[in-house]
Amino acid sequence: MDCLRKIPSIIIAMLLTITLTSGCGSSGGGSGGSIAYLNFDNSDVFVNIIKTEFEKGASSKGLNVEYFDAKGDINLQIDQMKEVLAGDYKVIVLIAADGKLIVPMVEQANAEGMTVITINRAIAGGEHVEVFSDEAEAGKMQADYLAKTLPQGANIVYLEGEGNQTNVIQRWEGFSKGIASKRPDVKILDMQSAAWSKVEAMKITVQWLSLFPKIDAVVCGNDQMALGAISALKAANRLQGCQVTGVDAVDEALKAVAAGEMVQTIKQDAAKQGSGAVGLAEEALKGQKPSNVNVPFVSITRENLSQFMK
Repeated sequence: MDCLRKIPSIIIAMLLTITLTSGCGSSGGGSGGSIAYLNFDNSDVFVNIIKTEFEKGASSKGLNVEYFDAKGDINLQIDQMKEVLAGDYKVIVLIAADGKLIVPMVEQANAEGMTVITINRAIAGGEHVEVFSDEAEAGKMQADYLAKTLPQGANIVYLEGEGNQTNVIQRWEGFSKGIASKRPDVKILDMQSAAWSKVEAMKITVQWLSLFPKIDAVVCGNDQMALGAISALKAANRLQGCQVTGVDAVDEALKAVAAGEMVQTIKQDAAKQGSGAVGLAEEALKGQKPSNVNVPFVSITRENLSQFMK
């Protein structure tokens, strides 16, 4: 009789254990998924669009995925990679927090026979397949537009992203070479890093406005920085006559273009990058060898804005 009385509590304990264990996966705490998705930072507007699209695609195909968020911290992402390497995953989908420091972990994944798929951010080594856009093309598109619209002898400033990431370097190179070849009369007054941040971009632009009495354009490596620059320009009553251009085509930037506050945003298709990675992951799970996917950039101005507004 005593044993019979204990059975319900034992069963309850087992059920609780199973429930708690199965709940870990959605936040990246378990090791039961065939695919590990390691995100740079869930709070980043653009990369979270990629993640959302990947989630939708993976769910529709019934793929088993564990999601990890590095919160912008490369050390945390390295720890998460170690956890993945100790698990039973077959595919790693990676948006790298740092394209150089993550390489040893990618090489370990290669040694374990895992397929590594990188999205959006290039990494400096290891075997991997990429879902990417030609970052230099984004900068070139900004240069092409401003070359046609800037006044003679224009003064511009440039806000770049964080650190020595490949997309930061290539966007700047695409822009600087493009504007120099088409408009040698244009002067770049200053270039600073706002680390992709709207708040930092606003602070830097405020400083520029106190230093430079004439700024004809603020060129930005992403839309969040462009939106920060717009806030500073509006507060100083200097937005009129100053052209602001960014990259990503997030909803807020599209609205700014519609309102005439921003002259251009370059669409980096986050949705296609996310869905492209789903296709590569599915191929890898089937034992196929996936190939790189190139997602082109598109220049958006008021002339073609209606094609992209929701």
